[in-house]
Formats: sequence, structure tokens, C-alpha cells
Amino acid sequence: MELTNAEKRLLALHYVFPVPLNRLSRLYDRDPNLERLYTYRANELVDLLNISLAKAIQLAENLQRNAMTPYDKLYERHTITPIPFSNPYYPDQLRILIDPPAVLYTKGDQQLLKKPFKIAIIGSRKATVYSRKAMSLIVPPLVANEVVIISGLAKGADTMAHEAAIEFGGKTIAVLGHGFFHLYPKENRLLAEEMVKHQLLLTEYPPYVKPERWTFPMRNRIISGLSNAVVVTESTDKSGTMSTVEHALDHGKDIFIVPGPITSPLSVGPNKLLDEGAKPVWNGFQIIESLVLNH
Repeated sequence: MELTNAEKRLLALHYVFPVPLNRLSRLYDRDPNLERLYTYRANELVDLLNISLAKAIQLAENLQRNAMTPYDKLYERHTITPIPFSNPYYPDQLRILIDPPAVLYTKGDQQLLKKPFKIAIIGSRKATVYSRKAMSLIVPPLVANEVVIISGLAKGADTMAHEAAIEFGGKTIAVLGHGFFHLYPKENRLLAEEMVKHQLLLTEYPPYVKPERWTFPMRNRIISGLSNAVVVTESTDKSGTMSTVEHALDHGKDIFIVPGPITSPLSVGPNKLLDEGAKPVWNGFQIIESLVLNH
């Protein structure tokens, strides 16, 4: 993937200042091609990036120190393909977010980003066999209609969603809450390696960024943003799943819910969403019909 000089400068900035695009808006208003990136004084960066003087001094020093580093070549060596926000491969659905990723770092088949229909399937890290059975009814019709399955590579429902897509011969995208040098959870290493070959992994974080409590809620807006609709299997009332649902509602996406037994604590989240007007789902054809009607 060919990058412009402006995009290469963004890679250099994002490596030392990995923030969403809205945090860079003043800088881009002043300098659309980042031509002055290596010459800004610390007091200018304070104003342009709304950061403290101490951070600005450190940022200016880091930029100067790494001014000649060919980040695009380094990423290529690790089979990482960066997609800056200005690149044609960058998904249009993410541009409308309040805080779009400035860069997406990807491994695998970037063509999946161009597929017209994508459905997020999410749920609890403690999802049971009930989620797996539900996916066996929901995923095959989606795969048959070339819908890409999106999830977050977490334990439980996310893992089941990626595995179901692969098992039924479909395509799947995992959105990670960390950089590629720190795969989490470790139990999914083999799944991630398999996905790099035929599917797609992506993250908004440079490779060195470790998983933190705040990085996963941030990645949920990308899962929602990329998807035409969201399917929830099992979930407690307050969880990362509900965070993704909130983003999806903000983005005007349809929410499909697998109704759960009232005796299960993992049914509390889904059943509450049903009460609030989300759509019950028990097979993938219902989602296909909705996608056709809405497009």
C-alpha cells in the first residue's frame, strides 16, 4: 500500500502520540500535510494539541529523535499495514465518528474493509454453550450472503463469533484493544495467527501499546462503527458488551438480541435491551432481511 509523504509523517506522529483524529484537528487546520511536524516548538504544540508543556517538550524531543525513522518500512517488516485516515482503504463508516482513529494498523486481508455488509456479534467473556448454539443458527445465513462477522477477539462470545465465521466458511474481522506486539488474551494466539492468513486483525494502536482497562472501551466504538448492525448473545447488565451497544445506538445501528432464559444472569443484559425496544433474533435470515430493507 503506497503512502503519501503526509501519511508517513502522520505515522511518525502517531507512534509517539497515539490519539484519535479529533485530538489532531487543530494541528491539521494549521498544517494539513504536517510539513512542519519536526519544527514545531513545544509551546506551539501545547496549543495545537491541547497538552501540557511537559508533554509538549517530550513530544517535540521524540519527534526530533525519530525524524529519520522509516515507520512504514518497519511495519512492513512485521507484516503490519497501516491505513491512515486519508488513505482510500480507510473505511468511510469510521470517518463519521466523533473520534475516528487517526490510523488503523492491520494484519491480514484489508479487502474485507471494502465489503458492503458487516455484522458485529458480541457478548460476555463468560458466554456459555447457549451463545455457541445461537451462533450456529445466526452465522450460516450471514456467511451465505457474504456478510463479514466483526468481534473483538476477547474470550467467550467474541472467540465463538470468529470461530463460527471461519467454521462456516465466512470472513471475519477482529478489532483489538492493543498493539500487535501484545496479543491478548494469550489463549487466542492460534486463532489470531489463523486469522492473519485469511481474515483480518485491526487496531488503532501502534504495535508497542499494551492492553489497558481504557483501551477496550475505546475499541468498542470501532466495532460498532464498522458494523451495519450489532448482535448480542449473552451479557450481564453492565459490561463491555453494553458499551458497544451504546455506541451502536449513538450511531443509529440496529441492535439484534438473542433472547435468553430468565434464570441466567447472562440474560439480564439482552432481555433488558429487548424490553427497551431492541429486535429479538433467532436466525440469521432475519438480519439479512433487515440489511436488504435498510439498503
